[in-house]
Amino acid sequence: MLSGRLGLERARIPHADRQGLVWLDRGRLEVENGCLRFVTAGGGDLVAGDYQIPYHAISIVLLGPGSSVTHDALRLLARHGCALAAIGDGAVRFYTAPPLMPDSSALARAQVRRWADPKLRMETARAMYAMRFGEIVRTRDITVLRGQEGARIKRAYVLAAERHGIPWHGRRYDRENPEAGDLANQAINHAGSAMTAAAAVAVAATGAIPQLGFVHEDSGQSFVLDIADLYRHDVLLDIAFGAVREARARGAAPIERLVRKRAALLFRQRALIPGMIDRIKTLLMPGGVPAEAAPPDAGDGGAVTLDREAG
Repeated sequence: MLSGRLGLERARIPHADRQGLVWLDRGRLEVENGCLRFVTAGGGDLVAGDYQIPYHAISIVLLGPGSSVTHDALRLLARHGCALAAIGDGAVRFYTAPPLMPDSSALARAQVRRWADPKLRMETARAMYAMRFGEIVRTRDITVLRGQEGARIKRAYVLAAERHGIPWHGRRYDRENPEAGDLANQAINHAGSAMTAAAAVAVAATGAIPQLGFVHEDSGQSFVLDIADLYRHDVLLDIAFGAVREARARGAAPIERLVRKRAALLFRQRALIPGMIDRIKTLLMPGGVPAEAAPPDAGDGGAVTLDREAG
């Protein structure tokens, strides 16, 4: 932990040496004697207490429900290039995050370079396909790749439904009325929202450009959707169909609540956001990120353990 003294805001640790994420909820993030502290009465993941936050050594603070933050805390985080995101329980919702100003523009420049070059753009899209399905596709036509991806996802729906013992009658999605589908389709919609939120956290943590996607194009968060889709065929469907199975067993339990609860659990168990951060770096800088220009590191499992202050 950091010593409690003034003047620490003048010290900086390169993002390459940072540990990862810290999850906070149901408390107040503030500054006292130059130190960043989180005071909580408990009721969330942390027991009641006063925690000192090692803001020099982390890449992003994930601030959950029931929390507040002071102006001084925001100033200190901004000074050290430590991002802060307001999230739902378990990062199943992403509400806002002030822009992270990384130590280096290397990752963003790499993303722009790969996006602007048609050959590199297609190469990145093919790399995403390989990450998802463990298969290198031959095509260099993005329309053909999207068609192959769609066929694999359709098959994944069938297999996931069989694995969880859920009847499956095909994907049905009405943008005007997303609740119109059967329980399985509703669960997939809600799980997709949760996965997109997690991807938004990862993109914000790395300082990547959300608008510049490689498979998605039109959305203002195209790259976020690209990263979320890396987990659509396995994690997302496990969340959705697992929630449907639980809903069938419990009767009238709201499917959205069950999906969010299951998503929050699996995100933590599988270190999903740290994994997304690593994949972003691999996709945009496949040759490796220079140590002096590295974006925030997911670290050991991505989570930082906090100790309560004595007293």
